[in-house]
Amino acid sequence: MKPLEEDFQYYLAHQEELVEKYNQKYIVIRDKKVIGFYDDEMEAIRESSKENPLGTFLVQKCEPGNSSYTQTFHSRVAFV
Repeated sequence: MKPLEEDFQYYLAHQEELVEKYNQKYIVIRDKKVIGFYDDEMEAIRESSKENPLGTFLVQKCEPGNSSYTQTFHSRVAFV
């Protein structure tokens, strides 16, 4: 498993407790640890990349449910 996948699995496994602590914040996870939390996604990336190379940390909006990490795409394909 890749490091960012491990960090995302950490988020999923600990989502309830993380939401209690960081609800509606953008949390930064690296090596299965929260290394920062911010009000804005770009601020999280900007600040975290000062000490951590891009691609080595996960930025995740912390909120209950799966809406923060699930997307639905709709297609306009017509079936004949």
